Amino acid sequence: MARNILILGASYGSLLATKLLMARHNVTLVCRKNTAELINRDGTEVRIKLRDEAEHRAIFSRDLPGRLDAKPPQDVDLSRYDLVGLAMQEPQYTNHTIRALMVRIALAKLPCLSIMNMPPLPYLKRIPALADMELEEAYTNAQVWERFEPGLVSLCSPDPQAFRPPEEAPNVLHVGLPTNFKAAAFTEERHTALLRELEADIDAVTLAGQDVPVKLKVFSSLFVPLAKWSMLLTGNYRCITPQEPQSIRDAVHGDLNLSRSIYEHVDAVARRLGADPMDQVPFEKYAKAAESLLKPSSAARAVAAGAPFIERVDLLVKLISHQLGMPNAEVDRTVDTVDQKLNEKIVVGGSGAS
Repeated sequence: MARNILILGASYGSLLATKLLMARHNVTLVCRKNTAELINRDGTEVRIKLRDEAEHRAIFSRDLPGRLDAKPPQDVDLSRYDLVGLAMQEPQYTNHTIRALMVRIALAKLPCLSIMNMPPLPYLKRIPALADMELEEAYTNAQVWERFEPGLVSLCSPDPQAFRPPEEAPNVLHVGLPTNFKAAAFTEERHTALLRELEADIDAVTLAGQDVPVKLKVFSSLFVPLAKWSMLLTGNYRCITPQEPQSIRDAVHGDLNLSRSIYEHVDAVARRLGADPMDQVPFEKYAKAAESLLKPSSAARAVAAGAPFIERVDLLVKLISHQLGMPNAEVDRTVDTVDQKLNEKIVVGGSGAS
């Protein structure tokens, strides 16, 4: 049966959308009006490399069996949808039209699967050790999440690396590292059953007789998506330096012993919260993958471009570490560097909107 999925965010969200369209499901992407008009006219293009192939293949939504459309937030009719995907950067949810849509989604009690690096606050409330922690400071506006029931919010680790080529139109996405989306189960079995249905449908897709990478994998553990935190704190946020941004590869491999110590600390924090070591990714596997990540992280690029706000998983991990009595000097130093760079942009821009 074709499912109807609403995805907020047409950039990174177009990767999950393409996988769903290939599996014969229908997707609506929520984005700016101009981008929606472009997608409704031309569709999307996702470039992905199949196993053992040297070149990326372009997958066009118009050639796929599922139906794709795009809408600005105010035009969305929520009665059509079975599931909502949250694929925008966390600060974008404070936009007034997005925030109004979020209120409607919460009131409609639709299951929401986040593919943000920054886990929604209601998801964290599902973890007993975090339920009463003071974590709101890490969010651009924590009030966005107030109306959501924790059991209706799940998290999908956005492990695949993808970016919009700056010289291309906004409907093009290039996948650099085609790993899997790892989703935690919902509280209610009927919602988890929907995820497992999508998982199976995506897994069955082939292209010219070949398997297509970037799967959706569903896990019973709430902690599997948190494995990304160690990667973010070791690589992505350390791309932000007092000077110019560095690549993820250089952030990780510039001092491999230091990187390992940060990675293992964040892993230890997750285990204190209840994670099993089997939920986590070994440092060696991450370090190997980082060798091919030759660009600065999206967070570092955003700061360099003058963004006044970014997702602050670094600050979230710091707040959790301190409240667990597990502070870490390197994590604190990373947070200080990110704060400094963001404050520089606000001072230069005057109003903070530059």
